[in-house]
Amino acid sequence: MTETTDRTPLTRSFFDRPVLEVAPELLGAVLVRTTDAGPITLRLTEVEAYAGEADPGSHAYRGRTARNEVMFGPPGHAYVYFTYGMWHCLNVVCGPPGHASGVLMRAGEIRGGAELARSRRVSARNDRELAKGPARLATALNVDRGLNGTDLCLGGDAPLTLLPGRRPAADQVRNGPRTGVGGEGAYHPWRFWIDGDPTVSPYRAHVPRRRRT
Repeated sequence: MTETTDRTPLTRSFFDRPVLEVAPELLGAVLVRTTDAGPITLRLTEVEAYAGEADPGSHAYRGRTARNEVMFGPPGHAYVYFTYGMWHCLNVVCGPPGHASGVLMRAGEIRGGAELARSRRVSARNDRELAKGPARLATALNVDRGLNGTDLCLGGDAPLTLLPGRRPAADQVRNGPRTGVGGEGAYHPWRFWIDGDPTVSPYRAHVPRRRRT
């Protein structure tokens, strides 16, 4: 492990790179969510990369829409989407403006503000489950569409900030297919996680929806 006490946010240039370079390097990074009730900090243990219009699994695959507009903007900003009519998920935009790639924050370990996370995740059986999955992570951190477009590189009292954190050793990083992605993007090994970490979510293959008859 590489220890760091640096409280300086990750730079814009860190995110202004190909998404497959950025994604594994976010493992161990610390996400700080500043709320009126106090801060919540989370160490990222699992992420997924999405390569914009070149990636069938990406929301940007079919081009720019009102929903994905932030993905086409500058790197280092939050892209928050609402899914299945009930859950939010948090991403960070990568690459140059117009490229629309991003990293989904799939899971992490709550390091600070656990009592605030617990108050939002009352169904969690233990603290390992507080942010074990992208919807759980967003719920625990009180992330919704109101934070869409937030700059994660500002620091200070910004509502969302990404710090360098503690990066795992190379032999602890694993990768494989993304969870729940079907079609042409099903087998891209663009999910990255810290091996053996109990906060990593279980892999689930895509299950096609059945048409009602």
